[in-house]
Amino acid sequence: MDQKSWLTERFEENRPRLRSVAYRMLGSLSEAEDAVQEAWLRLHRSDAAAIDHLGAWLTTVVSRVCLDMLRTRQSRREEPMAPQVTQAVRVDGPDPEGEAALADSVGVALLVVLDTLTPAERLAFVLHDLFDMPFVEIGAIVGRTPGAAKQLASRARRRVRGSRKAADAGRARQRDVVNAFLTAIRDGNLEGLLAVLDPDAVVHIDAAARVDGVTRVDAPPEEIGKPREIRGASLWARQMIALTRGLLHSVQPAVIDGSVGVVFAPRGTLRRALLFTFADGSITRVDVVGDRVRLGRLDIRAV
Repeated sequence: MDQKSWLTERFEENRPRLRSVAYRMLGSLSEAEDAVQEAWLRLHRSDAAAIDHLGAWLTTVVSRVCLDMLRTRQSRREEPMAPQVTQAVRVDGPDPEGEAALADSVGVALLVVLDTLTPAERLAFVLHDLFDMPFVEIGAIVGRTPGAAKQLASRARRRVRGSRKAADAGRARQRDVVNAFLTAIRDGNLEGLLAVLDPDAVVHIDAAARVDGVTRVDAPPEEIGKPREIRGASLWARQMIALTRGLLHSVQPAVIDGSVGVVFAPRGTLRRALLFTFADGSITRVDVVGDRVRLGRLDIRAV
């Protein structure tokens, strides 16, 4: 095996970990791929024979690339950044299933919290708390002493824990509202349902959710299979009760992308998800999702 083939093989062995590190740093799959590809380019510009531990070297390079990207993003206040790398190692196209699995493994809630940290805090927390990198190596990446790197991770950890406590309290309130929503539907209680809906609440039903007619909300035949949005709780609440009461045996609350929602999973197969937007203890928007691709990308966890 020649040198280039050997390097390519070793790099591909490390790619999943590198992408995982980069995604947690950047919160963007496309940017994570850019960072990993930049590491590949830097590897080819380096003397591979002088690298003692390729995996550690690549992790350090990816981390430094991500740190630069985070600092650039912060200074420009842009989201997302434009792709930086055009050359790819693999040519077999994107891996949607792998990307969805990666996103699910992290969770949107944590990414939102990480986005509030400084670039150095985010790097220190991710590398130490999520990937067990020693502070000596982290300090070298951020240009700080090991003690300073430890302080960065500690500050980040406190903010993450504080945000999680606040998120837990918020989800408890959301869970009460969703339980009241389901109870009203189960009992056929229109007044009870309207009590948890904002008067101007919007329901949005995607095209896939309307195909089978289960969530049509009184749509004319020519509109079946097209997305629909209705504003005003009084205009759709009664139909919501009529169309979903028969499905309650397969309905359960769940945390969806960090917020409490509802999933329809007959015989354990996810068919629909109801995503709620909350404000002041009421539901202001209901998104009925039936599209399989989007369902597969949702971060769904037990309440």
